[in-house]
Amino acid sequence: MQNYPYIITISSEKGGVGKTTLATNLAIYLKAMREDLPVTVFSFDNHFTIDRMFELKDLNESGDVHDMLMGATASEVVHTGQYGVGYIPSSNELADIHERFKGPMTLTRMLAESGLSGIVIIDTRPDLNILTQNALYAADRVLIPVKDMPSLENCRNIFALFDKRGIDKKSLALLPCLIDERIKFDGVFRDQKTLLRAFAANRGYRCLDTFISKSPKVESLNTNPDGRIYPILTHARGTDVHGQFTELTRDILRIFDATSESRACLYYSWLLEKEGKKKESYLVRLEGLAERCPICGTSLTEQPEGRGFYYETSDLAARGFLHATCLTDMLCETLYGITQDSQAFSAARLVIAEKARTSVTVFTSRALNNETLLDYRQFNTTGQQLFQKDVGLAGFSEGVLDVNHGRLFLLLNEALAGYEGRLRSGVWLAVHPVDPSDPEAVLQEESYRAILKLKQEIGTALAFSTASAPVVTQAQA
Repeated sequence: MQNYPYIITISSEKGGVGKTTLATNLAIYLKAMREDLPVTVFSFDNHFTIDRMFELKDLNESGDVHDMLMGATASEVVHTGQYGVGYIPSSNELADIHERFKGPMTLTRMLAESGLSGIVIIDTRPDLNILTQNALYAADRVLIPVKDMPSLENCRNIFALFDKRGIDKKSLALLPCLIDERIKFDGVFRDQKTLLRAFAANRGYRCLDTFISKSPKVESLNTNPDGRIYPILTHARGTDVHGQFTELTRDILRIFDATSESRACLYYSWLLEKEGKKKESYLVRLEGLAERCPICGTSLTEQPEGRGFYYETSDLAARGFLHATCLTDMLCETLYGITQDSQAFSAARLVIAEKARTSVTVFTSRALNNETLLDYRQFNTTGQQLFQKDVGLAGFSEGVLDVNHGRLFLLLNEALAGYEGRLRSGVWLAVHPVDPSDPEAVLQEESYRAILKLKQEIGTALAFSTASAPVVTQAQA
């Protein structure tokens, strides 16, 4: 049975509020209170505090946060650290991964597929860049340290981010940190934590009952002649902060135990459902394919090799594959009057075949002066028209085949013919190049989505050209 991590993200746009101290010491307290619970911590900041806190000397382990964000499985780059805490080493080379994180749920997916379990704590930078946003969206619990009014005011950006994405804000919780209990006020708000909680409640923010005091003893743990960073658990016993971290950790464990499915687990279940629907749609598209190449009539089951193009009508009434040679020969004879008897046939055929392989070929019909014409076009993959030519269709509706239009009429009859042999009005046929070694891949979700997008662009171009063309009256037609 696969385990999924419970994610705690520590975030604030204000620096100096104690994010990293909170992240590192919470990890140590969690591990101390529940020894068998896997606890992992990593940071998107580049101060390397986490490395200094947990690194065990003389271990030549490889992998860091940058590797994870570039696609390495998180469980493979976790290092076993001091106090039994797992950590992923920090990196100062995270600027180049922002392009990879355009989507808001990229990190959620990574963590869902990470192989990690237990609790994962993410320490973020003091900004709302794309990595911080991903860490916020992935979290089961977001702890936002606030120590003064400026840090409290900055919270509104995190809450606004959740509103913008339509994400439930129940995971967000403010934690008063670095509270100087020597400061007292007259009136209702007796001290800093009471004042911050009141202002937070007035803004609709949820604030934890626990708080973390300001302590010279704790501050000295990060700055000492040894150059080490010592944990509160072992080096600040007897302080208020030690008891506050104990209380905070108990609250976290209580909520963790009450969570039946973490956000990573729910997201992975959603991914499986989504992949299942993609597979179902793919199978439906496969089932609707024509059994034969419409030009040569050969069974594609018996002769699957050579399928170089996928065709589909705009109304989805006809779909299937074409042999590359069939389409190329048809284009040669129909559009350019080039046959095997023509001089320089081989050279011309190569050029025409290459153009077909690098563009989308579109066939539709239009009426002009009492004559039905085939409107032939080629588009690039962005929907830009590259070529257009009108081809006469005399004899098509009567079923008369001639030497030059034989292959074309076979294709049109299979794909676009309607009542009494006439081409269906307003319907067009698009022929897309595919990988001959795996033609069915064009029907996979990502590839087919590109076809649908291109279909919209081509439809718009055809509608525009029709609207711009001279009007043909019913009497003329």
